[in-house]
Amino acid sequence: MISNSSSELKKGKRVRKKGGDDGSGGWPHISYKPDLTVTPLKSNLLFTVPNFLTTFESKRFVEAAESLGFAHQGSLGPTRGEAFRDNDRISVNHPVLAEAIWESGLKNIFSDVHVQKRKAVGLNPNIRFYRYHVGQRFGRHIDESAELGDNRCTLYTLLIYLTGGGTNDNTSLVGGETVFYDNRGRVVAEVAPIQGMALLHLHGHRCMLHEARAVRKNVKYILRSDVIFS
Repeated sequence: MISNSSSELKKGKRVRKKGGDDGSGGWPHISYKPDLTVTPLKSNLLFTVPNFLTTFESKRFVEAAESLGFAHQGSLGPTRGEAFRDNDRISVNHPVLAEAIWESGLKNIFSDVHVQKRKAVGLNPNIRFYRYHVGQRFGRHIDESAELGDNRCTLYTLLIYLTGGGTNDNTSLVGGETVFYDNRGRVVAEVAPIQGMALLHLHGHRCMLHEARAVRKNVKYILRSDVIFS
């Protein structure tokens, strides 16, 4: 069960905190965002945070990820009991980068969010980058919770769109929407990628079925991690 105190996530909620240097060495500096707002799409189960990263930060993350080199990730498909998957992926274990992302504003967004009497304590240092070229997609699936020891587990997925539509240039993304479904297969929300926007949703046994639709033009890049609760 999800419960919040009086600072329940509501459309237009502002979060403030002093500070902020990432010291993440090799990755972009992430500036502290004092005026982040939260846009609920389905209560606290699913919400977006516009402008979580700046355009410059998003582009620098793409450049940094490309410098490491992506590897293709596929699946055996639904006939073998797996979601269809066709994208490229990088995974890095970087506690400093995870802390920088958490402290840049995410910590304040989750300051009053409780799940089954657990509170958010940080971001999973397993940072993943996904790349989708034209035609690539990720079929309907759920995100599992990960047990991290010391009574800690992941309960929210964090996606940050590093590219998106509406940029009015030749890099503008078409397609690649993240779509969520209820238990009857009806669309709950359809989220079009916007550069720098974060998408967060509850995962584990209450995770909504969702998919990443095929990209139709240009390249979709995503930064992925998970919010840890204890």
